[in-house]
Amino acid sequence: MRLLRIVAAACLLVTAVSATTPAFASPANPQNGVDYLTLAQPQPVQAAGKKVEVIEFFMYHCPVCNGLEAGFEDWVKKQGDRIQVRRIHMPYTGAADPEAHLYLTLEALGRLDDMHAKVFNAVHQQRIRLNQDAAIIDWVSKNGIDRATFLNAWNSFGVLTRLRGLERVIASYKVESVPTIIVDGKYMTSPSMAHDSIKTNNPQEMFQATLQIADALVAKAAASK
Repeated sequence: MRLLRIVAAACLLVTAVSATTPAFASPANPQNGVDYLTLAQPQPVQAAGKKVEVIEFFMYHCPVCNGLEAGFEDWVKKQGDRIQVRRIHMPYTGAADPEAHLYLTLEALGRLDDMHAKVFNAVHQQRIRLNQDAAIIDWVSKNGIDRATFLNAWNSFGVLTRLRGLERVIASYKVESVPTIIVDGKYMTSPSMAHDSIKTNNPQEMFQATLQIADALVAKAAASK
């Protein structure tokens, strides 16, 4: 599967150690079919007016998603009011994926601002396995969220409905790997595409190129509004 191939290759990129940082030409003028893809069927957006919707498809346990996270957060801040950001967690294990369930529950509770980075840190720095419901509920209850409050949201109709609908959402965007960025419901790019385009084994160069491509796609989408 392409998903498994990309994740395996990306793991090597993120863990690579480079003695030097060679100069490279970032894709300032990205090409369709090389640096990004145009979706055959554009998807509806939630952003209103002249704002451009940006969606990041990700997974908490994905090392490339973790590697991209800090740069993506900085990029979002620099974009300011030009964009409206959504994140969608890939349901890696299917319709009841525990990590996707965690993300949707934190979102429902309005706790992403203080908990999203903590989850990445727990998984990738502390090496805590948050891939089972019980482990997630136990960890959350020890990290600032009342257990009963969390469980109420975790078991709520709204969260469970959205969780079961994630696979349909993934299919509608034709997302096959994470992280993947969708701009304005029309354009798709990712670190794997940037890697193939600029031919680098330096993960930071790959992430920088990804966000530079996203820059251009946001400008392209904004110009058409």
